[in-house]
Amino acid sequence: MILVRQEIGDVLRDFRLQKGRTLRQVAGKASVALGYLSEVERGQKEASSEILASVAEALDVPISMIMREVGDRISVLEGIQVFPDVVPDDLVASIEPELSLH
Repeated sequence: MILVRQEIGDVLRDFRLQKGRTLRQVAGKASVALGYLSEVERGQKEASSEILASVAEALDVPISMIMREVGDRISVLEGIQVFPDVVPDDLVASIEPELSLH
């Protein structure tokens, strides 16, 4: 069975290590308890969307990149051979007006 929380934890840990940051540094910047973030990284706890957003910001990584990596890893585990490498045009069109407001 594929556990999404395990994949999320692995991706968060990988990004943290790529950035050369300690668990303590990321937890502090994200205002998340060190022990809780450790459990999230080990796939023992489910992270809320708010926690994911805080950790992504602390890592200076867009949450979309985190979720994309999680999705790609799950696709591989599911044995999917080919998966889209771009954002669908209709999705871009539907959110483009929102993007121009920022």
